[in-house]
Amino acid sequence: MKWLNLFSLLLFIGCKGTPVQEQEYNVEWRYDRTGIYSKETGLLKSWPEGGPELLWHYDGLGEGHSSVAITAEKIYATGLTDSTGYLYVFNHNGELLNKVMYGGEWTVDYPGSRATPTVNAGKIYVMSGTGNLVCLDESNLNIIWEKHILEHFESTKVKWGISESPLIIGEMVIATPGGEEHNVVALDKNTGELIWSSGGVGDLSSFCSPLYIADQETPLIVNHTAEHILGLEAATGNVLWSFEYKNKNSIQANTPIYANSMILCTSLEMGSTLFRLSEGGRKAEIVWSVPELDNMMGALVKVDDYIYGSSSGSRKNNSWYCVDWETGEIKYKEQDIAVGVTIFADGMLYCYTDKGDMMLVNPTPEKFDLVSQFPITLGTDQHWAHPAIYQGVLYVRHGNTLMAYKVK
Repeated sequence: MKWLNLFSLLLFIGCKGTPVQEQEYNVEWRYDRTGIYSKETGLLKSWPEGGPELLWHYDGLGEGHSSVAITAEKIYATGLTDSTGYLYVFNHNGELLNKVMYGGEWTVDYPGSRATPTVNAGKIYVMSGTGNLVCLDESNLNIIWEKHILEHFESTKVKWGISESPLIIGEMVIATPGGEEHNVVALDKNTGELIWSSGGVGDLSSFCSPLYIADQETPLIVNHTAEHILGLEAATGNVLWSFEYKNKNSIQANTPIYANSMILCTSLEMGSTLFRLSEGGRKAEIVWSVPELDNMMGALVKVDDYIYGSSSGSRKNNSWYCVDWETGEIKYKEQDIAVGVTIFADGMLYCYTDKGDMMLVNPTPEKFDLVSQFPITLGTDQHWAHPAIYQGVLYVRHGNTLMAYKVK
């Protein structure tokens, strides 16, 4: 009994002195496409003057607007150098572990990489701005397969480049070539072979990273194409429903938001519209619309019963908004701050403006409650990339530079 008690004491001391490992998970486009970094806890509720501690930065990504994908061991980013796209692999200390070419990248209007990589089951999926979908082996970065979706499916190139972060559903990877015959396709994620093809409504592709909704009787994919919002049966690609959603430049860059059979879509000029699913996802109807809240590519987030985010930057009334999820009522409108990207973690909004300011905002329907801010002074070109958070570190990509800030 004495030895048992001694062993128990030593075991208790050993466990007490050993830090508990944080839960491992992956970050893809906007964490899980929602912009809600739900596993983050213990983050700072205000930042010191000048901003949180800069842990490290890397100044060599080349041109691009893509965000980062993160796993328990590695960070993945893409960039353009001399017409070629490269995948960069870092450890969590910011050390460059590898750099591998994945093919040609977007070199014309606003050149650079667009789509965030997706890491799944030992493979990395990268979509180039020119429409080449590449699958790489995570262990050695060899290319397993690649398929140029615009060429292979005889589709027309998009004006500002394909910006779709690959969506994985089971054994399928979803892509949107656009066009009349192969509007949206599902490929075998291991081989690249075609599983199904949907004609959709014949639109061009339009920058959107689609959303998978699993909790309906008929699981579905919701996607923006150039002039429509589509609900597709995930198993077959059959069109369940569609709504016309046009703007003059066919910019539909925001992944829809889903909660409790309701889908929120937002885009330039059309503003934000809430749809209600019925008949197990096979039908949808409009609940409300707010034309003013027309976010172009900075996305919105749903926090409790409210939507937070900004307008697009294309109107004279550029503003940050809070809108009631249930009714569409505008709770506030803040016009004096540059607009941009919005994500959420541990009770706070992280807003990255197109003027280069990172802001920490308390989410309340009463007002735009700005708590802290600091300027992003490193990097190049536009402040468009969506920030990401992983285990207390805020990752900000500004063109050629990737920065890691300690926010825990």
